[in-house]
Amino acid sequence: MAALIKKQRSIVVILFTLLLLLSFLSILAGSLYISPFDVAKVLMGFGDETYSLIIWDIRLPRVVLALLVGIALGVAGAIMQGVIQNPLVSPDLIGITGGGNVAAIAFLTMTGGRFSIHWMPVVAIVGSLLTGLLIYFLAWKRGASPTRIVLIGLGISAAMSALIIYFIITGPTYLTAQAMSWLTGSVHGASWLSVGTLTPWVVILIPIVIYASRHIDVLQFGEQIAGGLGSSVQRSRLLLLGASVLLAGAAVSIAGGIAFIGLMAPHLARKWVGSPSIRLIPAAGCIGGMLLIIADVMGRTLFSPLDIPAGGFIALFGAPFFIYLMLTSHKRGRGSS
Repeated sequence: MAALIKKQRSIVVILFTLLLLLSFLSILAGSLYISPFDVAKVLMGFGDETYSLIIWDIRLPRVVLALLVGIALGVAGAIMQGVIQNPLVSPDLIGITGGGNVAAIAFLTMTGGRFSIHWMPVVAIVGSLLTGLLIYFLAWKRGASPTRIVLIGLGISAAMSALIIYFIITGPTYLTAQAMSWLTGSVHGASWLSVGTLTPWVVILIPIVIYASRHIDVLQFGEQIAGGLGSSVQRSRLLLLGASVLLAGAAVSIAGGIAFIGLMAPHLARKWVGSPSIRLIPAAGCIGGMLLIIADVMGRTLFSPLDIPAGGFIALFGAPFFIYLMLTSHKRGRGSS
């Protein structure tokens, strides 16, 4: 057992190291290739002035933002799957990110762009949080069971999709392209301001979640056993889901509707580090960061000079991944019956 735990910890360290390495390598890519040596010189403060402008003002904020958004979505998905005890859920599939998207698109179209774009993060976070509270309230019946949360979340997700279409159709035509770009999800145009906006949510919430991760593991034994072990089931579930909603909402508020990372990252992490949440959560965060960085690099290099939103590449792989999970879970269910 001790050897297994040591191995899982080593894998988490390896994933974190790979995330840092991939982040560094992604700085090299773009319409202008910059060598690793030149990037290192710029980061140490004595590089070429042109390279310094490109790296510090354009590429580095974009890479750091992709890293933070991917981590937030990966951790949010890991929390949600653990608390709801369903490997097929994620913040985007049960309507949480949809709520943030609706709030952002409604703010954009109903105000006609008259208010500062810097209000978008606040609006999206509030939208995600209100959607999460609505799902939890509707699922409450002498407690909020995981099954009811999922079923109601799927219904809310469909409703949010309909509302998004309504606001885009009824909104000003000149804002349609901006709304569609938001919905696809992208870190294009990232700035240090957007990095600074998202960083506190990631830095504060993730350590709290890791500290409280034992409650996720206890919930796996069922509500009665979890209660017998001293866990306040409903309070733990509400607080952990709240942290998941805030992380997903903060990510959506900056990068738009990037889907499937919250689904894929926890599954990949579970294959490598097992199910103990204290190792699963950081591993899912690292994988989420790597997935979004890879998607962003593909978006800005494969079709250069076009810059394809990273959310499009994530969806390209995420949709088949979801179908695969549906099929395999159905086969496992039949095998166990």
